[in-house]
Parts: sequence; C-alpha cells; structure tokens
Amino acid sequence: MEYLFLILGLALILGGANFLTDGSAALAQRFKVSEFIIGLTVVAIGTSTPELVVSLLSAINGQSDMAIGNVVGSNTFNVFMILGICAIVAPLALTRSNIRRDIPIGFAVSLILLACGYSGVISRPVGIVFVILYMLLMWYTIRSSKPEAGDAPDALSSEKPKSMWLTLLMIVGGLAALVGGGNLFLDSATAIARSLGISESVIAITLVAGGTSLPELASSIVSLVKGKADMALGNVIGSNTANILLILGTSASVTPLTLGSITIIDLYMVLLSSLVLFIAAFTFRKKAIDRWEGIIFLLIYVAYIYYLITR
Repeated sequence: MEYLFLILGLALILGGANFLTDGSAALAQRFKVSEFIIGLTVVAIGTSTPELVVSLLSAINGQSDMAIGNVVGSNTFNVFMILGICAIVAPLALTRSNIRRDIPIGFAVSLILLACGYSGVISRPVGIVFVILYMLLMWYTIRSSKPEAGDAPDALSSEKPKSMWLTLLMIVGGLAALVGGGNLFLDSATAIARSLGISESVIAITLVAGGTSLPELASSIVSLVKGKADMALGNVIGSNTANILLILGTSASVTPLTLGSITIIDLYMVLLSSLVLFIAAFTFRKKAIDRWEGIIFLLIYVAYIYYLITR
C-alpha cells in the first residue's frame, strides 16, 4: 500500500503543479503583470505552505531546531536541486531586475538569518520584524516591477483571459493537490525508507527537507516545460525569501527559536546558495543559469548532504 500511496502522491503533485501553473499564468494575464511576479508571490507563498506547517508546528511543540532546520534544508534544496535540475532541462534566463534587485534581496535576507544564528536565537520581536519586512519587500518588489526584456510575454497576451472563478479554482485546487500529494508522498517514502533500514537522521536530512520542497520542485519543472521560466525562477527566489522572513518570522512570533543542533555552517550554506545564484549570472552564459551551472549546483548539494551524513 505504501508504494501505491507513493505513486498516488506523485500523481497529485504533478497534476497540482500543472493546474497551478496554468492558473497562475491566467492570473498574470488578467492583471497584466509579469509571470515572475506571480511566481514570486502567489506561487511562492502557496508552495511554501508545507514548510510553514512543519516549522509552525515544530515551534509550538518546542522543536526550534526542527523549525529552523526545515527552512535551512528547504532553501538549499530550492537553489541547488530545483534550479540545478531546471537549468539542466533548459537554461534559465535572468533579467536585469533579477540581478539588481531580486537575487541581492535574497542574499541580504540570508545575511540576516546568519546574524541571528550568531546571536543563537530568533526572538519574538525579531520574528515580528521579519514578517513586517517580508510584507514591505513584497510591496516594494511589486511596485518596482516593470515589463522588460526577459519578462514572460504571456502576461501581456492578447488572448481572452480565463474567467476569474476558473482561474482561482485552478490555483486553489492546484495548491491543494500539491500540498496533499506532497504530504502523501513524504509519508509513504518515509515509511518505505524505514522498512529498508535507512536511519532516521538520513531520512530527516533528505526526505523531510526535500519532501516539503516537492511543491516548489514540481511547479518549477512544470512551469519550465510549459515555457514559463520566469515563473519557475520567481517561485524559487520567492519561496526562499518567504521561508526566512514569513515562515521563521511567524514561527518565532509564536515562540522564540533557538538553533539547537543547527550549526553556523548550515546557515552559511543558505548564504552560499544566494551567492552562487548571483555569480551564475556572470559566468558561462551571461545573465542566465546554464546547464554547466546546473550541474555544479547539484554537485554542491550532493557534497553538502554527504557532509551532513558523515559529520
């Protein structure tokens, strides 16, 4: 039955990603905004729901390191695995706004997390500031976004847009299928791993962090296959910012978070993910994450997982 649930969960993930991508593209078309912005906001927040649930419940249950570790694991997975795989499938073009605004914001947010790591705690006041800062960043990003070369043309398409109720149904239904399928896939995969004698630490490092990022992975790949690279990139950048400011901020507002077993090296990996994303804009193919960089991203992640297992 676990193998059957695994397949069913995967089917829900893929179906949900397909509906979410189409619904989000329709929303971008209706409001005449770029698909990157829709990916940065609607898709990113929606696909970060599993991380929010896991981190919030962990904080409430007094498992601060699980709450922080979930975000750390998800952010490194998002950049090194998701963008790595996407870049191998098809090179990801970066716009001027990505390079000058979006990626530097992600780097700055990672620096803030690292600073909190050196203090050893994310207090309630800091958590509230995180949430307020997230709202201000989203407002600034949306206000400062203008159509430019590299933005998805579908957002300005002359085709008749889908009805609003159908668009919302596709987005909400897609997100529900993604989250439900992700939970089903994660639970069954964990049960199978335990039955095969795989240790709990390896399960936590790989399956839990990767499992809560399945919605981002599925929606990004489907967006890319459908020719909506902007949405895939916006999803990852937006999810990483939401993970730190919105999810950790909300969790810390409930109860102060301490690092526990999470080390400074783990936080440096989050910072490194933002840094290599910026460097990728100027190496090999300029203003793009190409296949060679995608391979490098994957190798970095594999090396990090090996370090976690053997440390």
